[in-house]
Amino acid sequence: MSKIRVAGFAVSLDGFSAGVEQSLSDPLGKRGTEIFQWFFHTRTFCSMHGQEGGSAADIDDEFAHRAMDNFGAFILGRNMFGPVRGPWLDDSWKGWWGDNPPYHAPTFVLTHHEREPLVMEGGTTFYFVTGGIGEVLERAKQVAGHKDVKIGGGVSTVRQYLKAGLIDSLHLASVPVLLGQGESLFEGLDLRALGFSVTNRKASEYATHLTLEKV
Repeated sequence: MSKIRVAGFAVSLDGFSAGVEQSLSDPLGKRGTEIFQWFFHTRTFCSMHGQEGGSAADIDDEFAHRAMDNFGAFILGRNMFGPVRGPWLDDSWKGWWGDNPPYHAPTFVLTHHEREPLVMEGGTTFYFVTGGIGEVLERAKQVAGHKDVKIGGGVSTVRQYLKAGLIDSLHLASVPVLLGQGESLFEGLDLRALGFSVTNRKASEYATHLTLEKV
């Protein structure tokens, strides 16, 4: 049975999953890259960006691979797609990832402003949906079939789906970094009350990987 999952989602020790002041030069916000060092060194990350090398057969690469595997559709917030705000003035912005994004599946972008679908190389098509998280999820589930749907981020999007009780599984990479400020993942959320328990924990040099599931 397919699941709605969050996977490969990094969080600092003080609970932030993105830095402040996201921009073209700081896609993850200021200092946001510090909480993804566990991911950047893996073979999975290098392969996603058409590069050779990277570590393999270690804990970080194991979870990095799982974070992109067996998904039939992805859901992203507008900020995850790019730094452009307000109405789409043109179609020049096509995401952070170049001509061949790493999703290779239908990818739905939550937005308040309509835009025509964007067909990219490698099987990724971005669909811009204005109907809210429920409509987006139904469309994603329909195209995903027996595969899972990934709530890819950013923080606000993950929080909305958590609050609505629509996520089945969370993989969080808890990183030994203090950001001090940024976008808080847990503020106002009671994951235990939402039905989650920690079902798996593995630690690497860079992060402690926690799997939380509804049990």
